[in-house]
Amino acid sequence: MERLKKRAEFLRVAGTRRKWVTQGLILQGAPRPGIKPDTEYAGEDRLARVGFTVTKKVGKAVVRNRVRRRLRAVADQLMTEMALPGWDYVVIGRQQTIDRDFEKLVEDMRFALRRIPDAKPSAPDAQRPRKGRGSRPGGATKAGDSAK
Repeated sequence: MERLKKRAEFLRVAGTRRKWVTQGLILQGAPRPGIKPDTEYAGEDRLARVGFTVTKKVGKAVVRNRVRRRLRAVADQLMTEMALPGWDYVVIGRQQTIDRDFEKLVEDMRFALRRIPDAKPSAPDAQRPRKGRGSRPGGATKAGDSAK
């Protein structure tokens, strides 16, 4: 199993908006462009690749590294048997990942790997409702003046 290392690869997988959220992790997946999973040729292009990311919201560097190590252990255990050939996956650590029982993390990953190929792409950010950023009542502008 290979690793995703370049930012462009992570962005391409995230750009497909195909993801599955579980309590312990978030899994994003995308078929690699130009690779047909059903073809019979051998090569490194058919291997599944995986990348890991944990945001600063989860904690400081020590905590993020621990979360990343736990996710790598789960991926090493499951990806070789369950990952689709020719697909790229990004595993995102969550706040709950650090305290979640390892067996439950394995179940989360197993469940997400089964569901990701059939997951519908999520709506782009422009179509999502924004929290707390709606229009102001009375048509007021940012400075508090009423719109004319």
